Amino acid sequence: MTRLNLSLACWAYDRTEALQTGAVRPDGIDLNFQALEVEETFFRMAKFQEFDVSEMSMSSYCVTLARDNPPFIAIPVFPSRFFRHSCIFVSAKSGIERPADLVGKRIGVPEYQMTAPVWIRGILQDEYGVDPSSVTYVTGGEESPGRDEKLKLDLPDKFRVEPVGPTQTLTRMLADGGIDALHTARAPSTFYSEPDKVRRLFPDFVDVEKAYYAKTGIFPIMHVVAIRREVYEQNRWIAQALYKAFVEAQQQTYEQLKVSASLKTMLPWQIAMVEDTIATMGSNWWPYGVEPNRAVIETFTRYHHEQGLSGRRLTVEEMFAPETFAEFVI
Repeated sequence: MTRLNLSLACWAYDRTEALQTGAVRPDGIDLNFQALEVEETFFRMAKFQEFDVSEMSMSSYCVTLARDNPPFIAIPVFPSRFFRHSCIFVSAKSGIERPADLVGKRIGVPEYQMTAPVWIRGILQDEYGVDPSSVTYVTGGEESPGRDEKLKLDLPDKFRVEPVGPTQTLTRMLADGGIDALHTARAPSTFYSEPDKVRRLFPDFVDVEKAYYAKTGIFPIMHVVAIRREVYEQNRWIAQALYKAFVEAQQQTYEQLKVSASLKTMLPWQIAMVEDTIATMGSNWWPYGVEPNRAVIETFTRYHHEQGLSGRRLTVEEMFAPETFAEFVI
């Protein structure tokens, strides 16, 4: 029987391992799984549409939906989720001690449209009253110079965004005081190499993030799985086939993380962490699917619109393949 060959670019997560090894095979599909760093995957998919299917920044995906002919359609699989309070770094020279001190400051972001900074700006606005338009954003490479926005943006004038110089990096600028703070996905190298110059805004971030989850019920979504629209339109059945496979692969990981005979990861207290997570967030703490995530997605689309990245607030229904909104019942 002929199977459809599809390329899939995605980082080598525990929750996608079974797809990478072939232990889980989507119905009717042979996957060419390419385990790439997320920045490479995003760049190649957003710029050149190199893959049939790929992990994609949720913000970048939302930006593409505003185009006349949107190039991608997503399925409600979220390979990356992350509480981002831990990803706000401040320069020791800035005098910043609390969120309100960010107002009027110069804040680095590798790209304004990155998903992590969208969530950070939104959380700072909702929880601490920091208006996203009250600061100046400085964009550029975090560790290496020369990074640009992957997608062209058309922001309202109230948002002040300026690029760094051609040889500058945000990591170095943060340590030297050239920027006051950094909203990012990756911890800057100077946080570890020069801890006297760079620190977290929330040093007790685990407690802060648990309190945020208890209040809001939000576990922020960072990435979706996007299909090139022309591939999807030629074979509409692949949306459900891929969705089912991702769910099955994730379910294997859920079970493996509970095994105490031999630890799946190198975390010494893995079992305690799993049990604590279940007690805090429930047994399906990393849900896929539309309905379990509707409130999280709607919060993100509000932030995306309020921050000038989408001309109107996107609906959940236009973001995902309709075949993934319901499942058959016997």
